[in-house]
Amino acid sequence: MTLHPPVIAIHEVTRRYGEGPPALTDVSLTVHAGEAVAVLGPSGSGKSTLLNLIAGLDRPSTGSVTVDGLRVDELGETRSAHYRRTRIGMVFQFFNLLDDLTVLDNVLLPAQLAGLPRAEARRRAAGLLEHLGIDRHAATHPGRLSGGERQRVAVARALMNRPALLLADEPTGALDSASGEDVRELLTELNAAGQTVVLVTHDLNLAHACATRTVELVDGRIVRDTRHATAVTR
Repeated sequence: MTLHPPVIAIHEVTRRYGEGPPALTDVSLTVHAGEAVAVLGPSGSGKSTLLNLIAGLDRPSTGSVTVDGLRVDELGETRSAHYRRTRIGMVFQFFNLLDDLTVLDNVLLPAQLAGLPRAEARRRAAGLLEHLGIDRHAATHPGRLSGGERQRVAVARALMNRPALLLADEPTGALDSASGEDVRELLTELNAAGQTVVLVTHDLNLAHACATRTVELVDGRIVRDTRHATAVTR
């Protein structure tokens, strides 16, 4: 299989907090465009730390983190915020939607923060809502939606600025089984369309359904990195 240029290049990263053992130790990881990587491991294995480093929410103690050609570990606060608005999209376990805004306004928010002209932003948002099957809920507030529908809104918001990378932190963790299956299908479809995805999860069904590669962490180290020609259920 011919791989595209790397979207993520993590080189010999260690992250320490205080005097205890490192959260991550000498981690190196490359993720190419079009991959869907599931990061697995028990609680305390370093999964969330790894995701936060990729998102620019944390910095390594040693080593480097490059995303979409940008040295994320060298960014100041302002440039780091701009990086998150323009280069990556983030999906969280508990959606992080604003309940006092409609679905459409939640999805428009990243474009407004990035300064996209309003007419273009509304066209892009309408297209995303239609593509993700939630356009009928555009004027609805998130609290009236099911968990799976809210996570679709969160994904639409994350994709609003056409990021090179979609990060998902336990995206099915707060969902029932039916809604979880809905999100698994959505992530699979997005990756099949070319979206690069990195997700942290305890959900083996999610990893097996949509990941083209699984990376397992134990005690802050990568112990297994398995590539699949396609996700198991494709």
